[in-house]
Amino acid sequence: MPSASRLVSAIAAIALFAAGAAALACARWTRPLADADEAAARGDWDRARASYAAAEARFDRLPAARRLLARDYARAVATQLWLDYRQQRFDELIEKAQRAPAGAAPHFWTGLAFFAKSQGEGKPDDQSGWLMRAEEELRLAVEAAPADWDTKYDFELVTRLAAALRKQPRTPPDQLMQLLRPQPRAGTRPVRRVG
Repeated sequence: MPSASRLVSAIAAIALFAAGAAALACARWTRPLADADEAAARGDWDRARASYAAAEARFDRLPAARRLLARDYARAVATQLWLDYRQQRFDELIEKAQRAPAGAAPHFWTGLAFFAKSQGEGKPDDQSGWLMRAEEELRLAVEAAPADWDTKYDFELVTRLAAALRKQPRTPPDQLMQLLRPQPRAGTRPVRRVG
């Protein structure tokens, strides 16, 4: 029986060699993600964005890898959406989110972009339009991730703001957030809240 144990040992050695080679190939193939993570940790946002885009392009060229490494692909796209939001590139964010995988939370980021665009809008009608779009995207984000409290909070905030704006449609944009927390009337003392 020594030949059977040699055969098992040889098969195990080949399997270990194949697993090691696959791990090295995967690490090499996902190197742009590691470079992007390092650049983001240093605060080099432009380099991080370029490296995440390179990683995404690599995944796009090989759909099998995109399915096999779906979490890495979603992370590459989600981080680009975050960077676009951080750098106030709202139009690019909205465009990228249309093709983003569900794991990248595209509705969340699109909702935040629409909300941010509403804040910069000078006309109340246009502002209301952006808020309604933000509300719809954040509703879809809550449906996609019902356990995410940040998404729920943002959805509730936008929903309340949109409802208040529907009641007072001519509110100037710089006073929009006061709709959520009205100021006390002149001559009255604010209610003291404790607890």
